[in-house]
Amino acid sequence: MSLHRLTLAQFRSWPRLDLDLDARPVALYGANGSGKTNVLEAVSMLSPGRGMRGAAPHDQARQGVGAGWRIRAGIGDHQAETTAPPGGRREVMLDDKQVPQLVLGTLMRVIWLTPAMDRLWTDAPEGRRRFIDRITLSFHPDHAEASLIYEKSMRERNRMLRDQITDPGWYRAVEAQMAEAGARITVNRLAALKSLMAAQEDETGFPAARLRLLPGEGFADDPNAADIFGRLESMRARDLAAGRSLTGPHRADLGASWGEDDMPAALSSTGEQKALLLSLILANARALSDQPVILLLDEVAAHLDDDRRAALYDQVSVLPAQTILTGTGAELFTAFDDRARRIEISKTAGVSSAVER
Repeated sequence: MSLHRLTLAQFRSWPRLDLDLDARPVALYGANGSGKTNVLEAVSMLSPGRGMRGAAPHDQARQGVGAGWRIRAGIGDHQAETTAPPGGRREVMLDDKQVPQLVLGTLMRVIWLTPAMDRLWTDAPEGRRRFIDRITLSFHPDHAEASLIYEKSMRERNRMLRDQITDPGWYRAVEAQMAEAGARITVNRLAALKSLMAAQEDETGFPAARLRLLPGEGFADDPNAADIFGRLESMRARDLAAGRSLTGPHRADLGASWGEDDMPAALSSTGEQKALLLSLILANARALSDQPVILLLDEVAAHLDDDRRAALYDQVSVLPAQTILTGTGAELFTAFDDRARRIEISKTAGVSSAVER
């Protein structure tokens, strides 16, 4: 067990929430808009980045309240806290010492699945890149650092492209940084996909996906730093015309297929797409059995038939991870029997409250 205590103050619809957690799955249920997802979002903020909704800190404070928000958590033997003062930047404290956000990724791995991710296989590649990078980060915390270096270098290169700078000497150092960081990103992504596929189990009620990293136009399956540098150099004239970098790991995509016919995920039914996504999320948690993991499943049961819902709860109950699920009614969690805690969430006059049933 990793997360044993969660306290919220002025976060979204919660003026206050104190929640003790144990190893059992937790099912949060209540009407739409009652504040269930806000609890999951708060837990997701105990990881690097902007959490499962990708919201800016000032958008996460209670509306109409002239104060920032605070999330406190007992994680193993540590006390973690993340806050955002009014109009200020998000800060992270660990055992009363200010630390970078990236440190949160070393305490526990936070994995989530939201309704917005149901369109993963049919939406633009950007969403699939975010998905695979979030999974990669769970296996390789240093992936965040490589991504930051790459993004910073690419912004500098894009600035030069927009300014129509043509001197090759100005580009080489920046492109070398992009290539080095891009190679690290690619290695991490490939390793994460390999771990993910190895952790899929037969007879779970969910299809096993075959995954492939599509590194982008002009690249082999596993480009190294020299490959990326050479491609950036050869594409410079086209990039100058476009005013931005059109090649590199930031243009990669994720391919997925399943079944005996190797059916592409994008051409599968809505139900099978959801099942594939769930299969990968469960595999991600399963593959991290040597790490503290918390799994957040938002409104995941509503679109599953009875058999798949029961299969999901069976999997969740034996996963080496803490799990928090949300749903609109207690009946959605009947198949858990006594394996899960049930907490009813309600909201009155814009204020959320919780009662364990």
